[in-house]
Amino acid sequence: MTALHLNIEAAYSGFALALDEQIPLAGVTAIFGPSGGGKTTLLRAIAGFERPRAGRIALGEEAWFDSQKSLDIPAHKRGAGLMFQDARLFPHLTVEGNLDYADKRSAGAGNGFDKGAVVDALGLAPLLRRRTEALSGGERQRAALARTLLSRPKLLLLDEPLAALDRVRKTESLAFIEAALKRFGVPALYVSHDIEEVARLADRTLVLAEGKAQALGPTAEILERLDLQDVTGKFEAGVLIEGRVVSHDARLKLTEVDIGGASLSMPMIDRLEVGDGVRLRVRARDVALAIRRPEGLSIRNIIAGTLTRLVLEEETAFAEAFIDLGAAHLRARITRAAAEDLQLAEGMAVFALVKSVSFDRRLV
Repeated sequence: MTALHLNIEAAYSGFALALDEQIPLAGVTAIFGPSGGGKTTLLRAIAGFERPRAGRIALGEEAWFDSQKSLDIPAHKRGAGLMFQDARLFPHLTVEGNLDYADKRSAGAGNGFDKGAVVDALGLAPLLRRRTEALSGGERQRAALARTLLSRPKLLLLDEPLAALDRVRKTESLAFIEAALKRFGVPALYVSHDIEEVARLADRTLVLAEGKAQALGPTAEILERLDLQDVTGKFEAGVLIEGRVVSHDARLKLTEVDIGGASLSMPMIDRLEVGDGVRLRVRARDVALAIRRPEGLSIRNIIAGTLTRLVLEEETAFAEAFIDLGAAHLRARITRAAAEDLQLAEGMAVFALVKSVSFDRRLV
Protein backbone atom coordinates (compact mmCIF):
# COMPACT_ATOMS: atom_id res chain seq x y z
CA MET A 1 0.00 0.00 0.00
CA THR A 2 1.26 3.50 -0.86
CA ALA A 3 2.24 5.54 2.17
CA LEU A 4 2.91 9.12 3.16
CA HIS A 5 6.51 9.18 4.38
CA LEU A 6 7.23 11.76 7.07
CA ASN A 7 10.73 12.16 8.45
CA ILE A 8 10.95 15.79 9.46
CA GLU A 9 12.33 18.17 12.03
CA ALA A 10 10.95 21.66 12.40
CA ALA A 11 11.19 24.51 14.87
CA TYR A 12 8.94 27.57 15.00
CA SER A 13 9.04 30.22 17.74
CA GLY A 14 10.37 27.84 20.35
CA PHE A 15 8.15 24.94 19.25
CA ALA A 16 9.83 21.77 17.96
CA LEU A 17 8.26 19.12 15.74
CA ALA A 18 10.06 15.81 15.18
CA LEU A 19 8.41 12.91 13.33
CA ASP A 20 9.46 9.70 11.61
CA GLU A 21 6.30 7.91 10.49
CA GLN A 22 4.76 6.16 7.50
CA ILE A 23 1.01 6.69 7.17
CA PRO A 24 -0.93 4.36 4.84
CA LEU A 25 -2.71 6.25 2.07
CA ALA A 26 -6.11 4.63 2.46
CA GLY A 27 -9.20 5.94 4.18
CA VAL A 28 -8.97 8.54 6.93
CA THR A 29 -6.08 9.02 9.34
CA ALA A 30 -6.85 11.24 12.32
CA ILE A 31 -4.12 13.48 13.70
CA PHE A 32 -5.29 13.70 17.29
CA GLY A 33 -3.93 15.43 20.34
CA PRO A 34 -4.12 18.49 22.59
CA SER A 35 -3.88 22.07 21.37
CA GLY A 36 -0.31 23.13 20.78
CA GLY A 37 0.83 19.58 20.02
CA GLY A 38 1.88 20.30 16.45
CA LYS A 39 -1.14 19.06 14.47
CA THR A 40 -1.66 22.16 12.32
CA THR A 41 2.08 22.68 11.89
CA LEU A 42 2.35 19.14 10.54
CA LEU A 43 -0.43 19.68 7.99
CA ARG A 44 1.09 22.97 6.83
CA ALA A 45 4.47 21.29 6.38
CA ILE A 46 2.92 18.49 4.32
CA ALA A 47 0.98 21.00 2.21
CA GLY A 48 4.09 23.09 1.58
CA PHE A 49 3.13 26.19 3.58
CA GLU A 50 5.80 25.57 6.24
CA ARG A 51 9.36 24.53 5.49
CA PRO A 52 10.85 21.95 7.89
CA ARG A 53 14.38 22.50 9.12
CA ALA A 54 15.44 19.08 7.85
CA GLY A 55 14.08 15.74 6.65
CA ARG A 56 11.91 14.32 3.90
CA ILE A 57 8.22 14.29 2.93
CA ALA A 58 7.10 11.94 0.17
CA LEU A 59 3.80 10.67 -1.18
CA GLY A 60 4.78 7.15 -2.16
CA GLU A 61 7.77 7.54 -4.47
CA GLU A 62 6.98 11.20 -5.16
CA ALA A 63 9.17 13.39 -2.96
CA TRP A 64 7.72 16.76 -1.96
CA PHE A 65 10.51 17.86 0.36
CA ASP A 66 14.05 16.56 0.86
CA SER A 67 16.55 18.74 2.69
CA GLN A 68 19.52 16.63 1.62
CA LYS A 69 18.65 17.14 -2.05
CA SER A 70 17.58 20.78 -1.58
CA LEU A 71 14.14 19.75 -2.86
CA ASP A 72 11.06 21.75 -1.85
CA ILE A 73 8.11 21.38 -4.24
CA PRO A 74 5.86 24.48 -4.13
CA ALA A 75 2.50 24.04 -2.41
CA HIS A 76 0.46 24.45 -5.61
CA LYS A 77 2.36 21.60 -7.29
CA ARG A 78 2.17 19.03 -4.47
CA GLY A 79 -1.36 17.81 -5.04
CA ALA A 80 -2.34 18.23 -1.39
CA GLY A 81 -5.70 19.89 -0.74
CA LEU A 82 -5.69 21.76 2.58
CA MET A 83 -9.02 22.80 4.07
CA PHE A 84 -8.68 25.35 6.86
CA GLN A 85 -10.80 25.89 9.98
CA ASP A 86 -12.13 29.20 8.67
CA ALA A 87 -13.16 27.90 5.22
CA ARG A 88 -11.47 30.78 3.31
CA LEU A 89 -14.06 30.93 0.57
CA PHE A 90 -13.86 33.81 -1.91
CA PRO A 91 -16.36 36.36 -0.55
CA HIS A 92 -16.93 38.05 -3.93
CA LEU A 93 -18.15 34.79 -5.49
CA THR A 94 -21.23 32.65 -5.01
CA VAL A 95 -20.91 29.08 -3.78
CA GLU A 96 -21.00 27.92 -7.39
CA GLY A 97 -18.38 30.49 -8.32
CA ASN A 98 -16.06 29.10 -5.65
CA LEU A 99 -16.58 25.58 -6.92
CA ASP A 100 -16.09 26.59 -10.55
CA TYR A 101 -12.80 28.26 -9.68
CA ALA A 102 -11.36 25.01 -8.29
CA ASP A 103 -13.02 22.86 -10.94
CA LYS A 104 -11.53 24.78 -13.87
CA ARG A 105 -8.05 25.02 -12.35
CA SER A 106 -7.88 21.24 -11.85
CA ALA A 107 -9.65 20.20 -15.06
CA GLY A 108 -8.11 17.12 -16.56
CA ALA A 109 -6.74 15.79 -13.29
CA GLY A 110 -8.79 12.67 -14.00
CA ASN A 111 -9.65 11.50 -10.50
CA GLY A 112 -12.99 10.03 -11.52
CA PHE A 113 -15.53 12.51 -10.10
CA ASP A 114 -17.02 15.76 -11.28
CA LYS A 115 -18.60 18.89 -9.90
CA GLY A 116 -22.13 17.46 -10.00
CA ALA A 117 -21.12 14.46 -7.90
CA VAL A 118 -19.45 16.66 -5.31
CA VAL A 119 -22.45 19.00 -5.13
CA ASP A 120 -24.74 16.01 -4.64
CA ALA A 121 -22.59 14.36 -1.96
CA LEU A 122 -22.40 17.52 0.14
CA GLY A 123 -26.00 18.65 -0.35
CA LEU A 124 -25.02 21.95 -1.93
CA ALA A 125 -27.57 22.22 -4.77
CA PRO A 126 -29.87 24.65 -2.86
CA LEU A 127 -26.87 26.84 -1.95
CA LEU A 128 -25.13 27.27 -5.30
CA ARG A 129 -26.43 30.79 -6.02
CA ARG A 130 -25.85 32.12 -2.52
CA ARG A 131 -23.01 34.46 -1.63
CA THR A 132 -20.70 32.99 0.97
CA GLU A 133 -21.55 35.60 3.62
CA ALA A 134 -25.14 34.31 3.57
CA LEU A 135 -24.10 30.80 4.59
CA SER A 136 -24.25 29.28 8.06
CA GLY A 137 -21.05 27.94 9.58
CA GLY A 138 -21.88 24.37 8.62
CA GLU A 139 -22.87 25.35 5.07
CA ARG A 140 -19.65 27.31 4.69
CA GLN A 141 -17.56 24.31 5.71
CA ARG A 142 -19.40 22.01 3.31
CA ALA A 143 -18.78 24.47 0.48
CA ALA A 144 -15.12 24.69 1.47
CA LEU A 145 -14.79 20.91 1.43
CA ALA A 146 -16.43 20.77 -1.99
CA ARG A 147 -14.01 23.36 -3.34
CA THR A 148 -11.08 21.43 -1.87
CA LEU A 149 -12.30 18.18 -3.41
CA LEU A 150 -12.69 19.89 -6.79
CA SER A 151 -9.03 20.86 -6.67
CA ARG A 152 -8.72 17.07 -7.18
CA PRO A 153 -5.98 16.45 -4.61
CA LYS A 154 -3.94 13.30 -4.22
CA LEU A 155 -4.14 13.83 -0.47
CA LEU A 156 -6.83 15.70 1.47
CA LEU A 157 -5.77 17.65 4.57
CA LEU A 158 -8.55 18.74 6.93
CA ASP A 159 -7.52 21.07 9.74
CA GLU A 160 -10.23 20.89 12.44
CA PRO A 161 -12.98 21.77 9.93
CA LEU A 162 -15.77 21.56 12.52
CA ALA A 163 -14.07 23.27 15.46
CA ALA A 164 -16.13 26.47 15.20
CA LEU A 165 -19.53 24.77 14.94
CA ASP A 166 -22.03 24.08 17.69
CA ARG A 167 -22.95 20.48 18.48
CA VAL A 168 -26.05 20.34 16.24
CA ARG A 169 -24.32 21.78 13.16
CA LYS A 170 -21.22 19.70 13.86
CA THR A 171 -23.25 16.48 13.86
CA GLU A 172 -24.97 17.45 10.61
CA SER A 173 -21.73 18.45 8.89
CA LEU A 174 -19.92 15.36 10.13
CA ALA A 175 -22.43 13.15 8.32
CA PHE A 176 -21.79 15.01 5.04
CA ILE A 177 -18.00 14.82 5.47
CA GLU A 178 -18.16 11.11 6.25
CA ALA A 179 -20.29 10.43 3.17
CA ALA A 180 -18.06 12.50 0.88
CA LEU A 181 -14.82 10.89 2.07
CA LYS A 182 -16.26 7.43 1.50
CA ARG A 183 -17.76 8.28 -1.87
CA PHE A 184 -14.67 9.82 -3.45
CA GLY A 185 -12.00 7.74 -1.76
CA VAL A 186 -9.37 10.46 -1.50
CA PRO A 187 -6.99 9.55 1.35
CA ALA A 188 -7.30 12.12 4.10
CA LEU A 189 -5.51 13.39 7.17
CA TYR A 190 -8.07 14.78 9.60
CA VAL A 191 -6.81 16.99 12.41
CA SER A 192 -8.99 17.11 15.52
CA HIS A 193 -8.94 17.25 19.29
CA ASP A 194 -12.54 15.94 19.45
CA ILE A 195 -12.58 12.23 20.28
CA GLU A 196 -16.09 11.80 18.84
CA GLU A 197 -14.97 13.02 15.41
CA VAL A 198 -11.98 10.70 15.52
CA ALA A 199 -14.04 7.68 16.57
CA ARG A 200 -16.57 8.25 13.82
CA LEU A 201 -14.32 9.12 10.87
CA ALA A 202 -10.89 7.66 11.35
CA ASP A 203 -9.65 4.27 10.20
CA ARG A 204 -6.37 4.90 12.02
CA THR A 205 -5.08 7.55 14.40
CA LEU A 206 -1.77 9.30 14.92
CA VAL A 207 -1.56 10.69 18.44
CA LEU A 208 0.56 13.83 18.47
CA ALA A 209 1.62 15.70 21.61
CA GLU A 210 4.45 18.15 22.29
CA GLY A 211 5.59 17.83 18.70
CA LYS A 212 6.17 14.08 18.85
CA ALA A 213 4.21 11.01 17.78
CA GLN A 214 2.90 9.12 20.81
CA ALA A 215 1.30 6.30 18.81
CA LEU A 216 -0.01 5.34 15.36
CA GLY A 217 -2.45 2.50 14.77
CA PRO A 218 -6.07 1.44 14.19
CA THR A 219 -8.41 3.90 15.88
CA ALA A 220 -10.14 1.24 17.99
CA GLU A 221 -6.80 0.13 19.45
CA ILE A 222 -5.55 3.67 20.07
CA LEU A 223 -8.70 4.69 21.95
CA GLU A 224 -8.35 1.71 24.30
CA ARG A 225 -4.71 2.12 25.27
CA LEU A 226 -4.37 3.00 28.94
CA ASP A 227 -0.92 4.50 28.44
CA LEU A 228 -2.39 7.17 26.13
CA GLN A 229 -5.22 8.30 28.39
CA ASP A 230 -3.44 11.48 29.42
CA VAL A 231 -3.76 12.52 25.76
CA THR A 232 -6.96 10.79 24.63
CA GLY A 233 -8.79 11.54 27.90
CA LYS A 234 -9.97 9.19 30.63
CA PHE A 235 -13.45 10.74 30.59
CA GLU A 236 -13.96 9.79 26.93
CA ALA A 237 -12.21 6.40 27.06
CA GLY A 238 -14.16 3.46 25.66
CA VAL A 239 -14.34 0.90 22.87
CA LEU A 240 -15.50 0.74 19.27
CA ILE A 241 -17.71 -2.26 18.49
CA GLU A 242 -18.75 -3.60 15.11
CA GLY A 243 -22.20 -5.11 14.81
CA ARG A 244 -25.17 -5.59 12.49
CA VAL A 245 -28.68 -4.15 12.64
CA VAL A 246 -31.22 -6.92 13.27
CA SER A 247 -34.44 -4.98 13.87
CA HIS A 248 -36.18 -1.66 14.46
CA ASP A 249 -39.02 -1.05 16.90
CA ALA A 250 -40.98 1.82 15.38
CA ARG A 251 -43.28 2.16 18.40
CA LEU A 252 -40.51 2.45 20.99
CA LYS A 253 -38.06 4.08 18.55
CA LEU A 254 -35.31 1.54 19.22
CA THR A 255 -32.76 -0.21 17.01
CA GLU A 256 -31.38 -3.61 17.98
CA VAL A 257 -27.81 -4.43 16.98
CA ASP A 258 -26.20 -7.87 17.14
CA ILE A 259 -22.57 -7.83 18.31
CA GLY A 260 -21.52 -11.43 17.76
CA GLY A 261 -24.39 -13.11 19.57
CA ALA A 262 -25.03 -10.45 22.19
CA SER A 263 -27.61 -7.75 21.60
CA LEU A 264 -27.53 -3.99 22.16
CA SER A 265 -30.54 -1.71 21.84
CA MET A 266 -30.17 2.00 21.18
CA PRO A 267 -32.27 4.99 20.08
CA MET A 268 -33.45 4.27 16.54
CA ILE A 269 -31.29 5.53 13.68
CA ASP A 270 -33.69 6.03 10.75
CA ARG A 271 -31.00 5.87 8.05
CA LEU A 272 -29.94 2.34 9.06
CA GLU A 273 -31.47 -0.65 7.33
CA VAL A 274 -31.84 -4.15 8.77
CA GLY A 275 -28.66 -6.01 7.83
CA ASP A 276 -26.45 -2.91 7.80
CA GLY A 277 -23.06 -3.28 9.40
CA VAL A 278 -22.42 -0.53 11.96
CA ARG A 279 -19.70 0.72 14.24
CA LEU A 280 -20.77 1.73 17.74
CA ARG A 281 -18.92 3.60 20.44
CA VAL A 282 -19.44 2.67 24.09
CA ARG A 283 -17.72 4.87 26.65
CA ALA A 284 -16.23 3.20 29.71
CA ARG A 285 -18.03 5.63 31.99
CA ASP A 286 -21.35 4.44 30.52
CA VAL A 287 -20.78 0.82 31.58
CA ALA A 288 -21.47 -0.55 35.07
CA LEU A 289 -20.80 -4.06 36.39
CA ALA A 290 -22.77 -6.59 38.41
CA ILE A 291 -21.85 -10.08 39.60
CA ARG A 292 -25.48 -11.28 39.36
CA ARG A 293 -28.05 -10.43 36.70
CA PRO A 294 -29.95 -7.44 38.11
CA GLU A 295 -33.70 -6.92 37.87
CA GLY A 296 -35.98 -3.91 38.05
CA LEU A 297 -33.59 -1.50 36.32
CA SER A 298 -34.21 1.16 33.69
CA ILE A 299 -31.00 0.07 31.94
CA ARG A 300 -32.00 -2.14 29.00
CA ASN A 301 -28.63 -3.51 27.92
CA ILE A 302 -27.47 -6.19 30.36
CA ILE A 303 -24.88 -8.49 28.78
CA ALA A 304 -23.12 -11.52 30.28
CA GLY A 305 -19.36 -11.64 29.92
CA THR A 306 -16.04 -12.47 31.55
CA LEU A 307 -13.80 -10.02 33.37
CA THR A 308 -10.45 -10.42 31.61
CA ARG A 309 -8.48 -7.52 33.06
CA LEU A 310 -8.79 -5.22 36.05
CA VAL A 311 -6.43 -2.26 36.35
CA LEU A 312 -6.50 -0.35 39.64
CA GLU A 313 -5.38 3.28 39.40
CA GLU A 314 -3.49 3.70 42.63
CA GLU A 315 -3.25 7.47 42.18
CA THR A 316 -7.04 7.88 41.77
CA ALA A 317 -10.30 6.45 43.11
CA PHE A 318 -10.95 4.55 39.88
CA ALA A 319 -10.31 1.25 38.14
CA GLU A 320 -10.56 0.09 34.51
CA ALA A 321 -12.30 -3.22 33.85
CA PHE A 322 -12.19 -5.10 30.52
CA ILE A 323 -15.06 -7.50 29.77
CA ASP A 324 -14.97 -10.21 27.10
CA LEU A 325 -18.34 -10.79 25.41
CA GLY A 326 -17.11 -13.48 23.03
CA ALA A 327 -17.03 -11.76 19.64
CA ALA A 328 -16.66 -8.30 21.18
CA HIS A 329 -15.51 -6.66 24.38
CA LEU A 330 -16.41 -3.74 26.62
CA ARG A 331 -14.59 -1.52 29.04
CA ALA A 332 -15.97 -0.14 32.30
CA ARG A 333 -14.64 2.69 34.43
CA ILE A 334 -15.66 1.98 38.01
CA THR A 335 -14.44 3.00 41.43
CA ARG A 336 -11.81 0.99 43.24
CA ALA A 337 -14.27 0.80 46.13
CA ALA A 338 -16.83 -0.89 43.87
CA ALA A 339 -14.21 -3.35 42.62
CA GLU A 340 -13.36 -4.20 46.23
CA ASP A 341 -17.00 -4.50 47.37
CA LEU A 342 -17.81 -6.84 44.47
CA GLN A 343 -14.57 -8.75 45.02
CA LEU A 344 -13.86 -8.51 41.32
CA ALA A 345 -11.12 -10.75 39.99
CA GLU A 346 -9.87 -11.52 36.52
CA GLY A 347 -11.61 -14.55 35.05
CA MET A 348 -14.90 -14.21 36.92
CA ALA A 349 -18.31 -14.03 35.25
CA VAL A 350 -19.92 -10.58 35.31
CA PHE A 351 -22.80 -8.67 33.77
CA ALA A 352 -22.09 -5.45 31.89
CA LEU A 353 -24.79 -2.81 32.24
CA VAL A 354 -24.56 -0.49 29.25
CA LYS A 355 -26.21 2.84 29.95
CA SER A 356 -25.52 4.56 26.63
CA VAL A 357 -24.42 3.60 23.12
CA SER A 358 -23.37 6.06 20.41
CA PHE A 359 -23.77 5.29 16.72
CA ASP A 360 -20.54 6.19 14.96
CA ARG A 361 -20.96 5.07 11.39
CA ARG A 362 -22.37 2.56 8.95
CA LEU A 363 -19.79 0.06 7.74
CA VAL A 364 -19.52 -0.66 4.03
